[in-house]
Amino acid sequence: MIGISKLYCGAVEPGDVLRYGRESGKLPSHLLQFSADKKPVVVWNVTRRCNLRCIHCYSSSRDVEYRDELSMVEGRALIDDLADFGAPVILYSGGEPLMRPDLPELVHHAAARGVRAVISTNGTRITEAFAAQFRDIGLSYVGVSLDGLEPTHDRFRGRAGAFAEAIRGIRICREAGIKVGVRFTMNRLNVRDIPAIFDLLEAEDIPRACFYHLVYSGRGSKLMEEDLSHAESRAVLDLIMDRTRSLFDRGCPKEILTVDNHADGPYVYLRLLKEDPRRAAEVLELLKMNEGNSSGNGIGCVSWDGEVHADQFWRGISFGNVRRRPFSEIWSDTSNELMARLKDKRPLLTGRCATCRWLDVCGGNFRARAEAATGEIWAPDPACYLTDEEIART
Repeated sequence: MIGISKLYCGAVEPGDVLRYGRESGKLPSHLLQFSADKKPVVVWNVTRRCNLRCIHCYSSSRDVEYRDELSMVEGRALIDDLADFGAPVILYSGGEPLMRPDLPELVHHAAARGVRAVISTNGTRITEAFAAQFRDIGLSYVGVSLDGLEPTHDRFRGRAGAFAEAIRGIRICREAGIKVGVRFTMNRLNVRDIPAIFDLLEAEDIPRACFYHLVYSGRGSKLMEEDLSHAESRAVLDLIMDRTRSLFDRGCPKEILTVDNHADGPYVYLRLLKEDPRRAAEVLELLKMNEGNSSGNGIGCVSWDGEVHADQFWRGISFGNVRRRPFSEIWSDTSNELMARLKDKRPLLTGRCATCRWLDVCGGNFRARAEAATGEIWAPDPACYLTDEEIART
């Protein structure tokens, strides 16, 4: 995650992080990415079932009953283990997590154990009753996926009316007092809608938006040819920075982040170096704290069937199953060669990454995307849009 509002607009300074000792258990949620211990934020796909059929779905979900999902008892045991391990956040995802009837109980159990509970949803199943229940049991945040305005979104989601239902879900959360935000996956089929998404944030009083770079996983693999070019990625980062700055300048700041392409960090720094060198130096310090991609270290995934993955996109490799061993044991077991390497991957990266001056702040970018595009885990991420001159060591 690269916090555009935090870095480019100065919403966070290094001192804001250091006063908490950079301990994930003490940091507020908006500063977790700067923790030193990198206790894993865990994405738990509580179900694979979904009422929509999105063209970029990493889990290739459908509206059918999938067998072998973790039971309530197994889920509570997982939550207890994550709490004891110090995981600061459980992100309940899917499929569509609200299709799981016992989701409120699972969220409540995490909140009761002191773990921040957040939900990633398509928003279509949020009702006033759901929102009131989740507010009362301590849900921290709801992220609603939008792929653009109504025509674009409904085309992506495979159902007319999906946009209107998602907007209704956002409004219900906001009116119930639950923090809610937008999740937008960028590609050539929807990138023109980004300015309209910023307009929507203002019109609907939505405090947060995450702009995701496309990862080639699940049905998203079929969109590889629709990924942004390097020039388009640079242009969209400039647009996001400009629109975020405009919000701050007009007195209506929003929390804006980009996700899943850690080249964004150096790009923000290099732009600030021209505009505000003092702030650029602070941003570089924060980027070093962030450390870039953290798959297999600061972020992990538990699938619906209990398999443990380095992140929610990299589903071809499992490190074990929580039905047989606790997540904490699997995550800490560096006798697994790949697990050990992901915790110290910099010496293994090849090509441009091996000599890149930004390796300490990028972390080698996204391994799942590199493997999907090249077949090699340690190859350069093809979505890195920084030029050879920008990455050259000086």
